[in-house]
Amino acid sequence: MSRLLLRQVHVIDPGGPAHGQDVDVLVEDGRVTRIGQRLAKGDAQELRRPGMHASPGWIDLRAHFREPGDEPKEGVLNGLEAAAAGGFTAVAVLPSTRPVIDDSSRVEHLLRKAEGHLVRLMPLGALSKGLLGQQLAELYDMHRAGAVAFTDDQEPLRNPRLLLLALQYARVFGGTVITFPQDPDLLGQGQMHEGPLSARLGMRGMPPLAEQVRLARDIALLEYAASRLHAATISTAEGVALVRAAKAKGLAITASVAAHHLLLDDGCLRGFDTVYKVMPPLRDAATIEALREGVKDGTIDTIVSDHRPEDIEHKKVEFGQAAFGMGGIETAFAVANTALKGHMSLRRIIERFTHGPRKALGLPVQHMAEGTAADLTLFDPELSWTYEKAGAVSRADNSPFFGQQLTGRPLGVVRGGRHRWSPVLQEAAV
Repeated sequence: MSRLLLRQVHVIDPGGPAHGQDVDVLVEDGRVTRIGQRLAKGDAQELRRPGMHASPGWIDLRAHFREPGDEPKEGVLNGLEAAAAGGFTAVAVLPSTRPVIDDSSRVEHLLRKAEGHLVRLMPLGALSKGLLGQQLAELYDMHRAGAVAFTDDQEPLRNPRLLLLALQYARVFGGTVITFPQDPDLLGQGQMHEGPLSARLGMRGMPPLAEQVRLARDIALLEYAASRLHAATISTAEGVALVRAAKAKGLAITASVAAHHLLLDDGCLRGFDTVYKVMPPLRDAATIEALREGVKDGTIDTIVSDHRPEDIEHKKVEFGQAAFGMGGIETAFAVANTALKGHMSLRRIIERFTHGPRKALGLPVQHMAEGTAADLTLFDPELSWTYEKAGAVSRADNSPFFGQQLTGRPLGVVRGGRHRWSPVLQEAAV
């Protein structure tokens, strides 16, 4: 029997029986069996560390592991290890691979690849075959095989009728459709946020209007279909306002924001460093405040890593030729916590990593309670640390946070009868 005792851990679990308390938590054979004070250790491995917090396991709703097709950039198994280092016990993986995850056999292949790993891999199936936006993919078959939602990632779904059909079809079996609300024709060949800085730098801009127009269309289709929609990586004040209004009408819509959009603004591009080239683009400082407010009031349900690992060959090139995206699965919580600390409570931040993703996928809320399966994230929200390339688990070369000091660090994850500790927490194990 495997036994683990978390000693005097502070629980952040809104709605849970131990929320806000400092308690001992006993995990036996993959289940939480006791929560209380001064629990007997017996033969359990004991963890005790000042500042240690625990919550239900975090879920990342948006990560790219580049497998199949570009495994050297990350790969499924290495990606899952990086997710564990980032505090995630589950991660939804994008279907834009080579070949595309657009049928049940490819969903099953991903699940077999991840079988037995501590972190649960949650496949996202493609909305259209080949991500071409022409023919609906086999949504129900992929759902039965284990796909948790459906998306064409950042590929433009220009045909509104196809999206309407997807929403109507997914409604039959309770599926979630995920859209990327950016109009490709309005984005054009843009390289950064359209504003005064893009004009000064002589770079083509991507206007907030591109998000506003496409999101308004998607919400109208959602209302007509009476289905469930998740708007991925909202990046503008206009986008936040549209989601807020849709929720006020009672529509079944959820939304996410990438952690880096809460901390970094377009000023990072003054040096033309391609590591800051992302899609959607980094916006201006005023927009960041609108995004933070959206997270605070629950308009934005979840914070994602939007992890897009790239190698040097695709990033260390002329700005216009560089790939969009940054690595972020190991730093998503730390970046979000650094950005939001002082703006909102820790409770609200953690909700965006726990309850929010589950709501988006239509999953029941999970709590830390006696008798439940162990699915926990351990973290220290006050710990200052520096993310170093040498200590990174992810293979991604495109993180802007290498060498940067962040506040708040994942310490470890527990799922079932297995666990992973950060180097910080390994020293606390007895």
